Amino acid sequence: IVRPTLIKLDQWSPSLENLLIGTAAQASGLGLQLQSALGFGIYQLDADLHQTVWDRYLAFNADLASKVRGLASQREFLAQPHCELATNLSYATAIAWGVYAHRQAAIPADADNIEGLAWCWHQHFCRDSNLSARNFITSYQQLVQTEKAFAA
Repeated sequence: IVRPTLIKLDQWSPSLENLLIGTAAQASGLGLQLQSALGFGIYQLDADLHQTVWDRYLAFNADLASKVRGLASQREFLAQPHCELATNLSYATAIAWGVYAHRQAAIPADADNIEGLAWCWHQHFCRDSNLSARNFITSYQQLVQTEKAFAA
């Protein structure tokens, strides 16, 4: 889901892909927990952050906003836009990317720099003061690197 979504937005890079996969690993255990006090879906995005991405970032780029809106459901988005964060993986990925883009996050060039990705996540995405970059690294190692090693 992550790569095709980023490609559709003309934003794909190996580092950004790993950052978003790591974000999902930390936020929801790659989908094991889809709702918490922090938000909805694999990235645990909340309504306020969702609205911020639209109002303070996408609203200023009509072409990009159109691409992101094109990922959303036709009717459900109009009725319950925040539900898309839990039910539409491509749309949620686009909004999670939008959080980093809106905050002008410096994504590490080295896609395998897990510490750099963790720091980026902690600085720009993490909303729980009890979490550190180490939490991202642990989740990434347990859920992402293990899966990559198993698939190889």
